Amino acid sequence: MNQYAADTYNENYGNNCVVGDIVDLLADPHIEIPNADIVIGGPPCQGFSLLNKKRDGDKRRSLWRPFMEVVERSGAEVFVMENVPQLLNSEELEEIEQYATRLGFFPLAKAKLCAADYGVPQIRYRAFIIGCRSTDPNSNFPPLKTHYNPSDLNSTKGLNLQEGYVKNPQPWTTVRDAIGDLPEPRGTEIRKDIDPPLNLHFGRNPTKISMKRYKSIPDEGMNRFDLQRIAPDITPKCWKNKKSGGTDLFGRLWWDRPSVTIRTEFFKPEKGRYLHPVEHRPITHREAARIQSFPDSFRFVGSKIEIAKQIGNAVPPLLGAKVAECVEKLLRTKSNKND
Repeated sequence: MNQYAADTYNENYGNNCVVGDIVDLLADPHIEIPNADIVIGGPPCQGFSLLNKKRDGDKRRSLWRPFMEVVERSGAEVFVMENVPQLLNSEELEEIEQYATRLGFFPLAKAKLCAADYGVPQIRYRAFIIGCRSTDPNSNFPPLKTHYNPSDLNSTKGLNLQEGYVKNPQPWTTVRDAIGDLPEPRGTEIRKDIDPPLNLHFGRNPTKISMKRYKSIPDEGMNRFDLQRIAPDITPKCWKNKKSGGTDLFGRLWWDRPSVTIRTEFFKPEKGRYLHPVEHRPITHREAARIQSFPDSFRFVGSKIEIAKQIGNAVPPLLGAKVAECVEKLLRTKSNKND
């Protein structure tokens, strides 16, 4: 459980968030699950994630069961389950489908969505499963893409903007679009005395060797392999010994592309491609929040570390909004049938 995430929810949307273990809450005979039109949730995804090297046997992989129990006990008309894309190729998917079918949800709509296709300045893939009792959710899901990859227009295959897109889609939103107007960060702590966006636009205190490394790879798109080539004397030994692997580690973002996936430790460039495109520093909390498509008006609660967790673990709001529009259409379809 994350009390700070709950506090952030309550700060923005009213005091409605309950903090507790869903298994314990469902087992408590004194707790009644209220009726609901829709249940939305993201059972912990770490058990499925590619970053978890010991996925088999992870108890978190079975937490879809209490989620579906809430769907069952609430009598929900629609449910939305969000997770990492690996869920769609897992053994658990078949079990989820069987459980949902028993409750009257069939067929299910399933899709892997890229946040950049919906206006988020970030390449981030998430899986969504939607069930609806009264109609086939595939009639409204997945949502039409609002943005496209400009490089696809120049590919040999070309890009058909008539299929799967809204009318007049826009090019992908870029890092420059998201953070290009921000000044250099000030300080190293949350600045509670000033208004957004600068309250979360603070830096770190890098060591001298870290600054040397940043300055050794000045061009956008560079990464640890460029550091090994240009400045082997200040390259960590562990990187020298690993000749292969991900190209995002210690990498700079590109101005005119979406960001890579923002994770919970975006302030550590050794964890991924989190260096500013031109400045010699990792991105700030405000920059990460914008790349996730959080508006500056959204209020985060907690320490620097806790806020970073909330930013990195979130479903990008713009992506969530597009899924919500699909759900609204499903509920309106039921309402029209009942009229």
